[in-house]
Amino acid sequence: MAIVEVVKYNGRPDVFAWKYPNEELGTWTQLIVNEAQEAVLVKGGRVLDIFGSGRHTLETANIPILNNIINLPFGGKSPFTAEVWYINKGYNLDVKWGTPTPVQIQDPKYGIFAPVRSNGAFGIHISDAKKFLIKLVATIPTFDAMTVTKYFRSLYVTKVKDAISTYLVHKQISILEINAYLDELSLHMKEKIQPIMDEYGIALVSFYVNEISVPEDDTAVKKLKDALAKRAEMNIIGYNYQQERSFDTLEGAAKNTGSAAAPFTGAGMGLGMGFGMGQEIGAGFGSMAQEIQVNNPKEATKACPKCHARIPQTQRFCGNCGFDTEQKPESPKDAPMVCSACGGTITKNTKFCSECGRKIHHCPNCGNDMPDSSANCSSCGYVKPQQCLNCGSEISSKSKFCPECGHVLAKFCPKCNASIDGDEKFCPECGERL
Repeated sequence: MAIVEVVKYNGRPDVFAWKYPNEELGTWTQLIVNEAQEAVLVKGGRVLDIFGSGRHTLETANIPILNNIINLPFGGKSPFTAEVWYINKGYNLDVKWGTPTPVQIQDPKYGIFAPVRSNGAFGIHISDAKKFLIKLVATIPTFDAMTVTKYFRSLYVTKVKDAISTYLVHKQISILEINAYLDELSLHMKEKIQPIMDEYGIALVSFYVNEISVPEDDTAVKKLKDALAKRAEMNIIGYNYQQERSFDTLEGAAKNTGSAAAPFTGAGMGLGMGFGMGQEIGAGFGSMAQEIQVNNPKEATKACPKCHARIPQTQRFCGNCGFDTEQKPESPKDAPMVCSACGGTITKNTKFCSECGRKIHHCPNCGNDMPDSSANCSSCGYVKPQQCLNCGSEISSKSKFCPECGHVLAKFCPKCNASIDGDEKFCPECGERL
């Protein structure tokens, strides 16, 4: 019977546990353990001792328990049978993982069920060689990264499904948006998986989720992506789904030349939607009605006096702004008088505004309020005559001398028409820069 003299590691670098193939040892055997390794001596299912890095001689001084297991009849040197396991305690940071089959998850934002796949990588190292050997390796001669992935597959698949579902529900995000949370998911899953792997003497150094994907050929996913693309197009153009359907109905009715009311259908719908859905939507329908009517020469159109949109000649109310095209326009004298500063209602006898307390400057022509230091009336177009700065008499803009006091009229303020001396840089009445 041959007795092994030197025992050393001959496995691959990605192997976590490797059993030396020969079990015939002797008390003089040299055991060589590399850095980041530990050698575990096992006999009869019991762990005798654990050796760190270095060169070790198997003898009773190093392994006192051998005295109780083997007989030493040959002067302290005797052969015996035992197993030597090498445990690689180095860091392996690229252990790949992935979901073998798609996981069905409901999208909380849109309600569809979609198959989800995920993949990534994690890093581990053996923290407790004895616990790892007893609880996980057992009698497997080689325990590598692929074996670790296989053993813990059900664990990370379950945690991945739970983590993704949790984030979707709590954050109310779509499956298509989940990739924005990969860092948070990776940290969350590491915290969930670490305690379980600790029980087997494995320390989880890192855990990364590289990708969460849905198959492109899935029917539900394709419909969801098409709908999102359509919504993005609508947002860019500036309308929504209800408006688009109404546009289609409106255009279809207008193109139905067999109906005598076809030319009026588009304008009527534009009017109704304008009153029912607000000014912006009404404007959209009014524009569509305008386009249809312009392309139909059988119906004459006219312009709305208020917003200038084109409407059918026989239509009374504008489909864009709702203006009554048959009403008579207000004359400046019939228009209500308001304060030019705050818009408060005034009369021809009002001297101070009841809303803001400002002094009212009545226009001599229409009686409405003129803004402070203004020479023009915004209601009727009245132009305030120029005044002599010396005596205040009204004078012609072409006069060089005041006909009342003979004051020299060098120039007039372009804003309020007040007379100004030649050396003045600002108008003394309104402060306008000259």
